[in-house]
Amino acid sequence: MSTPLADKIKSLIRINGPISVTDYFALCLADPEHGYYRTREPFGRHGDFITAPEISQLFGEMVGIFLVHAWQRHEQPTGVRLVEIGPGRGTMMADMLRVIKRITPSLFDDLHVHLVETSERLRGVQRVTLEAYSTKISWHDSFEDVPEGFTLIAANELFDAIPIRQFVKTPTGFRERVVALDAEDELAFTVGVATLDPDLLPAPVSTIPDGTIFELSPARQAVMQTLCQRLKEFGGTALIIDYGHMVTGFGDTMQAVRQHDFDPPLANPGEADLTSHVDFEDLAKVALSMGVHVNGGLRQGEFLYGLGLAERAAALARDQEPVDQRLVAAAVDRLAGEGAGKMGELFKVIAVSSPALNLMPFRPVE
Repeated sequence: MSTPLADKIKSLIRINGPISVTDYFALCLADPEHGYYRTREPFGRHGDFITAPEISQLFGEMVGIFLVHAWQRHEQPTGVRLVEIGPGRGTMMADMLRVIKRITPSLFDDLHVHLVETSERLRGVQRVTLEAYSTKISWHDSFEDVPEGFTLIAANELFDAIPIRQFVKTPTGFRERVVALDAEDELAFTVGVATLDPDLLPAPVSTIPDGTIFELSPARQAVMQTLCQRLKEFGGTALIIDYGHMVTGFGDTMQAVRQHDFDPPLANPGEADLTSHVDFEDLAKVALSMGVHVNGGLRQGEFLYGLGLAERAAALARDQEPVDQRLVAAAVDRLAGEGAGKMGELFKVIAVSSPALNLMPFRPVE
């Protein structure tokens, strides 16, 4: 079984030769005709995966509480731009706005929401979800189109969907991993020509076995630079939540998810979501190089509990039937617990701010 996008990629390879992992990743997600985000409804129980905001309103509420706290620490500026990049169905923003309106009406009345969303189909879903707040919301194709002014940014599971490059250790150093055609005319990984500067590696090349993979994402670095530049110019804080690792390391983290299960990355291009783990150390280095203050990182569980997840969950469950109380408890465990199928440990959180601020629940930087 081949997919329409697989056929298209094979044609490209026959004409032009092997393509980089970056190009393969980008085609799978964003090909105008067959790309995953152009054609699928990825979110929720009937999609291919469930994001934290879809599990429980508690997630978006905690993010809203964090952004209120950041705004207060920034000395309560006016003309706030509340930005979400890749807002999914709009669920997290709806939960954020509800809690902001409840606990800080002055901020709610003043802010304007800017959703950066390239999918016309998802914009339609967001319009329905956020109908109660329609007068406050503008949509943009690009982050650069958000109007000037003090900015609070929420980016949940944004960076994992931005393409990576992969390099493979060979006897002649690290060379770029590419997608080619094998003897059966099927898509297969092989090694290309481009090499990697050894200075970019987290350890000396001599100690690393052949076949080891190192991932790098200039595209993620560029997005991080854009966010930081915005904060430097107009002031504000960006909260970044994603699955990944705190320390740069080796390993192949590219994975495809289809109907809530893992799929070989080359098996169903265009019909599976393609992601890879986010290197938070790399993002933090980009922020620091641009003179922006970094809070973090924390595991998602620590972050949510530090903002009052347990107390809010108890309040939510208080007058509920036992079955609903169990649902609340299960949602808390899924969002903040550790182990298989839970997000508390796998997902990491950092916040970047300009000017420099220490923000709860992150530990203060000395």
